[in-house]
Amino acid sequence: MIRFILPKKHFAHTLPKLRAATLRSSRYSQSSKPNRGFLEIQGINPGVVMSFSFAAATIIASASYYFFMDKPDPALIEYNKKLVQIDMGERRLTELDMNFPSFDEESTEPIKGRMEKFVLALQKSLVKNLEILDNTKPFFWDRWEREDSKGYGISCILQDSKIFEKAGVNVSIMQGPLSKQQLESMKSRKQSNTIKDNVDYDFWVAGISTVIHPVNPMAPTVHFNYRYFELTERDDPEQKVVTSWFGGGADLTPSYLFEEDCAHFHQTLKDSCDKHDQSFYPKFKKNCDEYFFIPHRNETRGIGGIFFDDLNDRPKKDLFHFIFDMGFSFHTAYLPLIAKRMNMSYTKENKEWQQIRRGRYVEFNLVNDRGTKFGLHTKGGRTESILMSLPLTARWEYKHSIPLNSSEQKLLDVLKTSREWA
Repeated sequence: MIRFILPKKHFAHTLPKLRAATLRSSRYSQSSKPNRGFLEIQGINPGVVMSFSFAAATIIASASYYFFMDKPDPALIEYNKKLVQIDMGERRLTELDMNFPSFDEESTEPIKGRMEKFVLALQKSLVKNLEILDNTKPFFWDRWEREDSKGYGISCILQDSKIFEKAGVNVSIMQGPLSKQQLESMKSRKQSNTIKDNVDYDFWVAGISTVIHPVNPMAPTVHFNYRYFELTERDDPEQKVVTSWFGGGADLTPSYLFEEDCAHFHQTLKDSCDKHDQSFYPKFKKNCDEYFFIPHRNETRGIGGIFFDDLNDRPKKDLFHFIFDMGFSFHTAYLPLIAKRMNMSYTKENKEWQQIRRGRYVEFNLVNDRGTKFGLHTKGGRTESILMSLPLTARWEYKHSIPLNSSEQKLLDVLKTSREWA
């Protein structure tokens, strides 16, 4: 092993310097350590203290608010919620396409062709606007043809969406032999003195039928349909039209009564009727109240609207103009109502009452409605489209009762006694 031996003289000179360097290093090390706080010295975690302080401040603030500060009025809170809901609906309304085609006064095209174009245009327009209001899913477009190639239809259906439990906008253009049941129905209505016994007839019909069942019980169900019908003798080589007529109407079926909604719906229909004949609205309103009556319940299906059948008392062109205007006025009559009500709050009890009322809707359609019977008795008719009008869900309760002076009772009072709305 090799050793380095420093001379004593050199060692004596270096030792004081080493001691001084060691002392300076010790002082630097002590000065670089952080100062320990009081809590740390006492063994308390500062983070715990901060969390406790924050919780205490929150409790004090909450207690101060609860005991000493003024609270917002619950009625004001609900009012503000309604304003937000209405604003949402109104914003959707501004997005709707209300640019409808105008009636062509100069057209010489046969009514059959014009009616077909009209129902297709109205279907397309209405489906577009309902999709804007719903804003979650598109309609299902189902085009179908009769097996005998004597007609076609387009069924547009929206189910289980955010706004609509079920909405259907159906168009059908069909021809074929008139069944005995249909013929007897026409005779019972004294539709035409030109219909003979022991003669076979063929029919041609074009129509649009719409039923909308919203999810929200505060939003009303609605129905409308407009159609044109022609009858010819089967053995007539010239196929002259024996008789023809227009039929249709629109009616509102709320589960909860908002009188301003009823007034708006009826006034819109009246305004459109008055453009053509001021006798139309009162006459067709009375027809509607009588037609949509459920005898075994002694009440009407809804708060009415207009209804007419076998309308052929003036030139076809004038009647078609009336049908044209009534069809497109439906947008104005109904869409603002659904926009206003579709986001309202409701309870489980409200929903159950809606289901009870939809049970009444089913009863009328299957037992009393002539249109449903006509479709089911038509050979080659499409049952899926005919029963489109039925809701997805309904409810029947044994001896169901409602509280006196309730909102439900208010509706029933109107359904048992006809009212004038416009």
